[in-house]
Amino acid sequence: MPELYPPIEPYEQGMLDVGDGNLVYWEVCGNPEGKPALYVHGGPGSGCTTRARQYFDPDRYRVVLFDQRGCGRSTPHAADPAFGMHHNTTGHLLADMEQLRHQLGIERWLLCGGSWGSTLLLAYAELHPHRVSEIVIDGVTTTRRSEIDWLYRGVGRFFPEQWERFRSGVPEADRAGDLVASYARLMTDPDPAVRERAATEWCRWEDAVLSLEPHGGPTPYSGRPSAGRIALVRIASHYFAHGAWLEEGALLRGAGGLKGIPGVLLHGRLDMSSPLDTAWELSRAWPEAELVVIGDAGHKGSKTVRARVRGALDRFASTLPE
Repeated sequence: MPELYPPIEPYEQGMLDVGDGNLVYWEVCGNPEGKPALYVHGGPGSGCTTRARQYFDPDRYRVVLFDQRGCGRSTPHAADPAFGMHHNTTGHLLADMEQLRHQLGIERWLLCGGSWGSTLLLAYAELHPHRVSEIVIDGVTTTRRSEIDWLYRGVGRFFPEQWERFRSGVPEADRAGDLVASYARLMTDPDPAVRERAATEWCRWEDAVLSLEPHGGPTPYSGRPSAGRIALVRIASHYFAHGAWLEEGALLRGAGGLKGIPGVLLHGRLDMSSPLDTAWELSRAWPEAELVVIGDAGHKGSKTVRARVRGALDRFASTLPE
C-alpha cells in the first residue's frame, strides 16, 4: 500500500474573519458527504502543506485544513513587522477552530496533527470533547515549559557547539536567562537585519537538533523561504515564551477528559526535539489511546510513520460520528 493517497485539490476554500483584523485561510478536500476531519498543522507558525491532504482517503473523508493566525495564507502575515501578536494566542486559535466548525456545519470531527499541532488539538479536544470523534497524532507534544526548556537548552548537551552558537544569538545580558523570550524580543526589533539574523540562528539550531535523524532533508527549518522562516520564528518564540498560555502539565492532567475518544499516538523513538516520554505519559493518562513507537523515525518522520498515520485514518474512516 502506498504511504499516502494521490494529491488532491480543495473543492471549497475561503478566508474566515475571526476578528481583530485576522483572516484565517481554510479549505475542504475529499468527499463533501464524507466523515469530517480537521488537520491541525505544527510550528506554531508553519502553515498547512498540500501533502497533509494526502493522509486522508478522499472518497471517505471530508477533510478540513486551515492556516493558523499569522502564517501560511492567513492574513495579516507575521513576517510583516507591523503585524501585532497580541491577538495570537492558544485561546484565539481554539476559538478559531470552533468558529470554523460552526461555519462548515460540522457536529463532530476527527482531529489529526503532530508536533505543535498535537498540543493545539489536545487543548481543543479537552475543551470540546463532545465535538471530537477520534484523534490521530504523529509526534506528541504538550508544550510544557519543561519540554520547551529541553528543546532550547537541555538537548544542547548533545550539540554543544551548535547550542553555543544559538545562545550567542541573543544579547550577552540574556544568555544566562530565558533564551526563547530573548529571541521573541529580537523578532520584534524594528531593524529587519536583527530579525533576519535571529530567525536564521533559531532555524539553524532547530536543524541541528534534528540532524541525527535518518529521514527527511537536512534543513527542514533553514530551507524555508525567508517570509516563512520569519513568521515561523516570530510566532513560535512568542508562543513558547508564554508556555503556550497553558498551565504546566495541564494537558496531561486533563487527559482524563478524553475518555471515550479513541486515539492513536505515533512517535519516533529517535525524536530528540520532542522525546518519547511525553507520548508515554499521555498514553498512560488516556486509556483509549494506542501508543505506537516507530523505531526508525524522529521528529521529521519516515515512510513508516506516514503509512501508519494513513492506516489509522483508514481504520477510523469506517466509523461514522454519532
